[in-house]
Amino acid sequence: MDDGFVRRDADGFDVDATLIGSGLGLAPERVVALLREGAITSLVERGENEDSGRWRLTFFHASARFRIVVDDEGRVISRSRVSFGDAPLPPAMRRPG
Repeated sequence: MDDGFVRRDADGFDVDATLIGSGLGLAPERVVALLREGAITSLVERGENEDSGRWRLTFFHASARFRIVVDDEGRVISRSRVSFGDAPLPPAMRRPG
């Protein structure tokens, strides 16, 4: 199964809807519409010190947070998902870091 891709260029990152969808438990065809509606939001953080050369890309939807860490080439190093089920995502889960 294809997990999608992450590409980095001068303008930022291009993350495949398949990857975001798999991380948030959504069908890939829903991801673009939800992004446009603002129902999926994201945060990009650049690594510093020992994390230099890495980027953390975090996506939020409803009660879920999906986070991937990529290198400068866009290769996925790690991924994690947190879901609070029917409960809302606590505000602290939306903060950087």
